[in-house]
Amino acid sequence: MSLQNASIKLTHFIIGGFDTVKRPVAVGVVMLITYLLAVFASLVNIIVIVSDKQLHKPMYLLICNLAVVDIFYTSSSTPTMIGVLLAGVNTISYVECLIQMYVFQLGATMELFSLTIMAFDRLIAIIYPLQYHSYLTNTCILVFTYILWIVACSFALFTLVTLVPLPHCSSRLRYTFCDYAAVMRTTCVNPEKYFNQVAIISFFVSFFTFTFICLSYCGILFFVKILSNNERKKMGSTLVSHLICVICLYCPLFIIVILTRFGVVLTLEERQGSLIGIILGPSLVNPFVYCLRTKEIKIRIFKIFRKVNLLRPELFHGMHF
Repeated sequence: MSLQNASIKLTHFIIGGFDTVKRPVAVGVVMLITYLLAVFASLVNIIVIVSDKQLHKPMYLLICNLAVVDIFYTSSSTPTMIGVLLAGVNTISYVECLIQMYVFQLGATMELFSLTIMAFDRLIAIIYPLQYHSYLTNTCILVFTYILWIVACSFALFTLVTLVPLPHCSSRLRYTFCDYAAVMRTTCVNPEKYFNQVAIISFFVSFFTFTFICLSYCGILFFVKILSNNERKKMGSTLVSHLICVICLYCPLFIIVILTRFGVVLTLEERQGSLIGIILGPSLVNPFVYCLRTKEIKIRIFKIFRKVNLLRPELFHGMHF
């Protein structure tokens, strides 16, 4: 039977990735709480940085960009998964599925790019502290960020270009949302060729960004040797936040993307769990790390809550019960 005869005209997909979950409501509630916390913490970072002109500096602009990426990334797929688990809405239209796939791919790529440019920022700040504001101005950071968004959009567009022309023989997705692998497996063609193409691109982006981050840390560690103990502690504290975010993103990424290419076989449940961890883990950890470990942001958040507590009695002043 030819592909043309075997193919079907799709109007929607059925999400079947959670069919084997024994307690979908409990899993859905945990994901919902995690998602709300991640979005709330990222919004707090964005609001604090945007509203305070004293924080309109390169490092804080990059933290703000990371918060935007975190919201963008986790919102690409988490609401769909929560809807399946809590509301039983396990269908998604064909167009919405393609949009979700593109946005997810864009968000995943920007997570890598954002941490990479933040590593570059820390490298310049530590090695060239006196020339830092000359080398990295706000305009320079904004231009770098725009370029990275454009490059990430181009990488994500590749998935759409390769997938859209293919005929589909099934409307059921094996995974928990519309990622590239799930949609590709519904086509009538052998997906290995396309998986290998995407794997090469993913490996290139992951390897390049991770290598650049590692080289940045090597440069910093080499420079730190000539500093005093107090200066080392101060610089070390500025790197811990970034290092936590890097570990949280790259560890599950290497498991699901790279190791599987070298023959490590993951069960469907293990792959689903790793993928959900890649989505929710960094998006939750990143904003809280920078809220709690960045002194200027933490001080301004405390000031906001202090003002709210001072204004609270005035809200009830003059009211009669």
